Amino acid sequence: MDKRDSYQAMLDAVQAFHDKHDFRNTGGEEMTYRVALMAEELGEISACVTKGKDKDKLAEEVADLFILLIGTAIAADFDLKEAFWTKMERLMKRESRMVDGRIRVSEFRDM
Repeated sequence: MDKRDSYQAMLDAVQAFHDKHDFRNTGGEEMTYRVALMAEELGEISACVTKGKDKDKLAEEVADLFILLIGTAIAADFDLKEAFWTKMERLMKRESRMVDGRIRVSEFRDM
């Protein structure tokens, strides 16, 4: 397996990026700032979809968001891989419904 295929390699690369720019000591790991950056990336992803950008541009913007997510796990000191698998186990137990013509998987609460 190529080392680049592992989550640990991605985590190490993002950690190296944080270290290179001293994010911990220069505000780059502050949560409100990180949330704002993630919202900005979601806007760029949205623009790719709504403006019909090619898949390479979409992939770049999604990668930016993924890097921010990994960096947020670093900054907040939690294990994103563990959180992912814990959440997937919960998601796999959920039911789905059609809502406005689209599939929705949620914890539906009937009123």
